[in-house]
Amino acid sequence: MAAADWPVLNLTDSAETMDAVHIWTQIVGKIRLELEPMVNHWWQVPLYVSAHGLATSLMHAEGLGLEIEFDFIDHELAIRTTEGTTRSVPLAPGSIADFYAATMAAMTEVGAPVHIHPYPTEMATHVAFPEDTAPRPYDADAVHRLWLALVQMARVMYVFRAGFQGKVSPVQLFWGGEDLALTRFSGRTAPRHRGGVPHCPDWVQQMAYSHEVSSCGYWPGGTDEGVFYSYAYPEPPGFAARAVAPDAASYDEELGEFLLPYTAVREA
Repeated sequence: MAAADWPVLNLTDSAETMDAVHIWTQIVGKIRLELEPMVNHWWQVPLYVSAHGLATSLMHAEGLGLEIEFDFIDHELAIRTTEGTTRSVPLAPGSIADFYAATMAAMTEVGAPVHIHPYPTEMATHVAFPEDTAPRPYDADAVHRLWLALVQMARVMYVFRAGFQGKVSPVQLFWGGEDLALTRFSGRTAPRHRGGVPHCPDWVQQMAYSHEVSSCGYWPGGTDEGVFYSYAYPEPPGFAARAVAPDAASYDEELGEFLLPYTAVREA
């Protein structure tokens, strides 16, 4: 693993682009939510790091199989079906409303019309997708570099995942918080989660945290290049006081998580 494998991100400079991409992933994630049957802890809704970007994996619309991929090489949203039908939506400057309309139209054209709850989830903003008409930039280079970083993160997390014999989640991007996550389970039930996540019903978190977890991942927030995190729910006694390495890692009392800046990893 070389330092060159971990690109500089500069998420602050591309914040408007990242916010738009976050909402785009919510639109596609909500399509997957609508089409796929419920799986424990909402495992049917995330996106996965792919060879070109982020993908849904195979979904089903009655007898039709389809998948959707954010292609961060050719910068398009690609919709492909098992009948060979394809449609694409450009990833480019524009409004959320335009992207939403184009994506919904493309789904209808491939034979999989779908209706979703058209509002952001777990975000401060709560403007309906069709009403979000403000122009948004698209920094293709910044998005490409973030995806390349996710490729390296996924590789490391898959190795970490392989060392656990018990119940463990896939390496998956949850589009609510836009974090790449991996979760291990003890098998024991957990106390009822308090909820309180913005624009997200409490029962969503209660289903997600129905059992004890030890979770780690990456969140593109908190610092200019984002942070790696690790937490447990419910938090065991003495958890926050445990020794942690490397020196750049520490426990954040407000978040209740151990954090390691991406920059520290990139510069290691």
